[in-house]
Amino acid sequence: MAMIYKTTMKPGKTELLTAWLPTRPWYASTGQAPELDRSGGFRLDDPEGEVGIEFMVLTDHSGGRETSYLLPLTYRGAPLDGAEAALVGTSEHGVLGTRWIYDGAHDPVLVGQLLALIQGRAVAQDQCDSGTTDPSVTAWCAGPGLPEALQGRPEVTDTVRGTEVRLPGAPVLVLTRVLRPGDSGPQDASAAVGRLTAGWTTLDGAAYRGVFAELRTAGHGAS
Repeated sequence: MAMIYKTTMKPGKTELLTAWLPTRPWYASTGQAPELDRSGGFRLDDPEGEVGIEFMVLTDHSGGRETSYLLPLTYRGAPLDGAEAALVGTSEHGVLGTRWIYDGAHDPVLVGQLLALIQGRAVAQDQCDSGTTDPSVTAWCAGPGLPEALQGRPEVTDTVRGTEVRLPGAPVLVLTRVLRPGDSGPQDASAAVGRLTAGWTTLDGAAYRGVFAELRTAGHGAS
């Protein structure tokens, strides 16, 4: 079970993401600096207890409009070899010291645990409290069995809406970066062989649900 520490991080995660978000192709620029508020998310446990895994939802209120983004992040005590382009930044944790924060789509630990969650082999954890599950995160999987251990690093491609993660011999894992309330995935429902759905709440208290991630058959990537 991952331990969530009630401490500080300097710089904070939101501060780092304010600078990182505008560099992503799926970020919907308003012509102004992002104004980010936490809107939801959940965590997953690393079976080895080494890597922090968080799925964070941030809502950008800049420019008089609201856009919510899914940000899967990993927190490591040392750099991840070969993942320099996926580094969001480093931060000093009040208990654990320097943490390297990565876009989790490039981190095989996060990808492996996300596949386990979609297949029902892992359980979503509360974003803020240790030892508490989050039953609001739901998943189903109708596809063929997936490898329980990833071989090598996933092949990652960002598009204007999402991120495609390709694994040898497996369906395409698609992360929905720009969240839309009630989104049920691709118009061709037969393309989905697995799906993860969760919720988020915006600053005005409105609660939404949508697809956070899908497993799709070949040829049906992010749109």
